[in-house]
Amino acid sequence: MNSRASAARYARALLDVVIQEGDPEQVEQELSAVADLYASSPELQKALTSPAVPVAAKRGVVEALVSRAKPSPVLARLMLMLADRNRLVVLPELAAVYRERLMEHREIVRAEVTTAVPLLPDQVTQFERRLAAATGRHVTITTRVDPALIGGAVARLGSTVYDGSIATQLAKMRERLEEQR
Repeated sequence: MNSRASAARYARALLDVVIQEGDPEQVEQELSAVADLYASSPELQKALTSPAVPVAAKRGVVEALVSRAKPSPVLARLMLMLADRNRLVVLPELAAVYRERLMEHREIVRAEVTTAVPLLPDQVTQFERRLAAATGRHVTITTRVDPALIGGAVARLGSTVYDGSIATQLAKMRERLEEQR
């Protein structure tokens, strides 16, 4: 089983338990902090993932991390279980998948809106409202600027793209004109 699939299983189980017993947002912050620590420390990565390091030593490292960081009990138990099963390599993906699952649970979708010129704050708010109406979910937007669009906007929500750019409209017009020749 690949690490993404394992991370998805652990993330789903963690979120299910945390919804019953704790604060899902707090666990997300704690899990992100652990994943960031893991990503920023090559020594820690090596200690937790190297086949040369015995599982008991890995558990000791995790116990030390847990005693210092004092994460929520559910997250502490999961980290110790991952150490016992020698699956600590999934930590970074586990954090990412948990974040995705939490957003799904909270019915939040992320959108990337690309425009030819920077958007004003009230324009960002209008985009959020319109996309929320289209999706039926709360929308958080990140914006980008691409002058090649000429005008209009392109909004990406997962695999769905709403393209209202002038560049695309001109390209479609060109195709129709070429078809009529």
